[in-house]
Amino acid sequence: MSITTIVTGIALLACSVAAHAQWLTDRTPGIPRLADGKPNLSAPTPRTADGKPDFSGIWIASPHPAYLINIAADLEAADVQPWATELFVARMNDIGKDDPASIGCAPFGPRSILGTGLPESARAKIVQTPTLLVILQEDLAYRQVLMDGRKLPPNPNTSFMGYSIGRWEGEELVVESEGFKDSTWLDFGGHPHSEALHLTERYRRVDFGHIQRRITLTDAKVFAKPITLSSDLTLVPDTELLEYVCAETPPYHLVGRTEEEQKVRVPPEILAKYVGIYDFEGLNPFNFRTLTLSLSGSQLFADFNGKGHVPMVAMSNTMFSPRLLGTYEFFTDEHGAVTHVVAHAPAADFKIVKRREAAR
Repeated sequence: MSITTIVTGIALLACSVAAHAQWLTDRTPGIPRLADGKPNLSAPTPRTADGKPDFSGIWIASPHPAYLINIAADLEAADVQPWATELFVARMNDIGKDDPASIGCAPFGPRSILGTGLPESARAKIVQTPTLLVILQEDLAYRQVLMDGRKLPPNPNTSFMGYSIGRWEGEELVVESEGFKDSTWLDFGGHPHSEALHLTERYRRVDFGHIQRRITLTDAKVFAKPITLSSDLTLVPDTELLEYVCAETPPYHLVGRTEEEQKVRVPPEILAKYVGIYDFEGLNPFNFRTLTLSLSGSQLFADFNGKGHVPMVAMSNTMFSPRLLGTYEFFTDEHGAVTHVVAHAPAADFKIVKRREAAR
């Protein structure tokens, strides 16, 4: 089995958490606390000297996990250009071996904004001034949100992180971004975008520890309709950013499916057995609760927490990959009935139990 079927970019989530323990003895100044000393994330929203909500701090994004693989999860098939769908399917079938963020250590670009990259890009530090927001990320990427009234450049030299301007609409901060390189992906599944991509973020700090963020993605060359998703932010107090350098991580060679795996054709009667609703046991990095498997033709699809429509790429009759938590292996009882799935990830295995069908 190829290394890509075992180690996927997303599954490295658990590897980035332990390093933050070295900051746990240092408390962030200015954090309101409960009687037991823990941060009070429900305290009132802090404000700057001019009365605006203060977004300063270290935050981690939490979009619905389905968007990590399929940014178009809410669209109908006809709303995505056929060439873009074909490219997405091809990249999924290759288990993302051509992901520029993996093979060349390129910045995640729009994925960093959407929250659909690795945690090193989903975790960010905001530094706020009256005319400028600076957003720093652990993978050494950064954004400048210019708040001085200027417009977006009409014909920008494209860049990985694009160009961003911001304005206030009452209590809400609105950020507009354009000018992204079209070499970057929008999700781990491989949806493309054009240089016409436009992102609108709306930030509202509802209390000390939480920011509601709605992102609207518009790219008429790829999607017939705008995509709007929630990617809320949660404050991460009493810690600091630690740099993550892709070039210094282990040199995983992503080769996609092997020649033997590419020939796999799972019989329809086996695929039909896998259809159903499954429940995750215990905790997992993405807070998955349910896995729903459906069948369309000869293709098995997965929904995580009720959303996604992610293709399950067959590696064998019992092993599949949706590029979330590694590879999924199906198990049956002595009668051949499917009992559960085990998601094999680098840090741990996760058991997902199939619900029993209601008696008729």
